[in-house]
Amino acid sequence: MTDTASKILDVGQDLIQTRGYSAMTFQDIAGHVGIKKPSVIHHFPSKSDLGVAIIRRYRDTFATQLEEIKSDPQKNAWDALDFYFSPYLNFAQTPNKVCLCGALAGEIPALPEEMRLEVKEFMEDHQRWLEVILRSGRRNGQLTFSETPVRLSRMMFNALQGTLLVKRSTDDLSQLKDVIKVIKGMLK
Repeated sequence: MTDTASKILDVGQDLIQTRGYSAMTFQDIAGHVGIKKPSVIHHFPSKSDLGVAIIRRYRDTFATQLEEIKSDPQKNAWDALDFYFSPYLNFAQTPNKVCLCGALAGEIPALPEEMRLEVKEFMEDHQRWLEVILRSGRRNGQLTFSETPVRLSRMMFNALQGTLLVKRSTDDLSQLKDVIKVIKGMLK
């Protein structure tokens, strides 16, 4: 991937996370990158091509990081969960940034089908990853909880995604910190 294509993806991702896919334009991206609009189109012929590329890169990057944590013998379930919570905390410390796929979920009816599928896979991947960490942590005696790992992973993922949206609306970082504290308390 060229440096220009990478910059286009960076800017496009940031615009989706702060303004939404519908509000993102090739003209906006060109202006932020310092290129002309046809250069954006050269790399990504359509807005949906760009959207899919942004989601795939986001999913792949995060999946690689999650897998590294999960497979590191020096890391336990708490380390994996703290790593998982960190992007949410980072997003919450910005004025209006949310998880890329959380931002796109709010626009699902307006998204092209190929983007809908990518968002769905992202959501399912994260819930499965959380489920694996919960199962492993319970099996190793690191985590204690009464709910099934499937249900708990869904609750955690949905609570974190939703809380980012609430934080965006209220500008109250304690919303997310409280949710993470409650989740951790449920696992002791």
